[in-house]
Order: sequence, then C-alpha cells, then structure tokens
Amino acid sequence: QVQLVESGGGLVQAGGSLRLSCVASGRSFRWSAMGWFRQAPGKEREFVAAIAWGDVNYADSVKGRFTISRDNAVNTVYLQMNSLKPEDTALYYCAGDLSTIATPLPANVGYWGQGTQVTVSS
Repeated sequence: QVQLVESGGGLVQAGGSLRLSCVASGRSFRWSAMGWFRQAPGKEREFVAAIAWGDVNYADSVKGRFTISRDNAVNTVYLQMNSLKPEDTALYYCAGDLSTIATPLPANVGYWGQGTQVTVSS
C-alpha cells in the first residue's frame, strides 16, 4: 500500500522558515515526479512546487522563497520555506506520481498525503 506522510508543519511568524518532509512508502518513487500543493480555507487546492529528474518548477507566488528537493535514498521529498507570509497559511499536501511538473493540476497527481498545516502569523 502506497503512503505519503508529511511532517514539519506548524505555527511561525511572518518572515520565518519551516521545512516540510514527505516520506513515501509502499514503493519507490525514485523515477517519479513529486511535488507539493496547498489548500487554504475556502480556496481550491493549488500547485506549489514539483521536482523530477533534476528539473524543478515553482508557483510564481513562492519563487525565490521556497525550495523543493529530494533524497531518493530515503524516498523523501522536502520543501524548505523561507520568508513566510500570512498568505502562505494553508494545509500543505505531498503529491506523488505527477504526470507533469509544468504547473500541474490536482488531476495530474497519482497519490496524495494527508496534509500538514502551516500557519503564518502577522
């Protein structure tokens, strides 16, 4: 059974940093595109960042502040979030088996984690 388990969310002041982790189990995602989405209350789930075969892509709203990386040896994807803003507050989801990293939609995702809450106070 494939599972994606996120961790690292929490409450942080504006300007602060958090590092999210996503550990995959059940199969290797070594050759799969992986990513992060987020969903704020009352809003649709939106793309944040994706990584595949050395290529990365970011939503315009997080470029220059967030960095996605992966460690295939431990089947883990990370999202380093710096200079956080209140508008970054959302439930952050790990996404596996993306069919594209060029601004993927939720329909392009094969597997989802359960989400980890990020709250940025002003």
